[in-house]
Amino acid sequence: MVEILRSLGNIARALDSISNIEFKPYDLTKGQYLYLVRICEQPGIISEELSAILKVDRSTVARAVKKLETNGLIKRQSNASNKKNKQIFATERGLAIYPIIKMENDYSNQIALTGLSSTEAEQLQKLLKRVEVNVNGDWNLVKGGGTRRYLKQYENQNKDSSSNGHR
Repeated sequence: MVEILRSLGNIARALDSISNIEFKPYDLTKGQYLYLVRICEQPGIISEELSAILKVDRSTVARAVKKLETNGLIKRQSNASNKKNKQIFATERGLAIYPIIKMENDYSNQIALTGLSSTEAEQLQKLLKRVEVNVNGDWNLVKGGGTRRYLKQYENQNKDSSSNGHR
């Protein structure tokens, strides 16, 4: 089997580390730039939607949103039709930072694709989208309380071997 997850993880961690260092002067740490971008791009988004988009649990979103709000980068407002779900908007300060985050993303994307033809880059994008869809299926399954197939097989094997030994 071809191992791709380590490379994807290494790329993600390297870029995240770079971004955390570069965005620290803007009061953005620990991946908070990811939240701010989505909030700027989707004004009025709610925490549950952020959780689904970023593939993190709601408690992680709550901590990040609280920190962004404390730093004056976003504001939460009650929705007239649903008081429970507060809509999230970027403040003027948050909107002012968005262009630099977008520039960093474009630059990192350019660096990551260095040496690839436009055809190769498009092919890579399509393949990664397919991989993302595959992984999203398992993410939804596990987040919904389900068990992935490998774990069920492992548990069944252990159940069978332990019951065989006790006969």
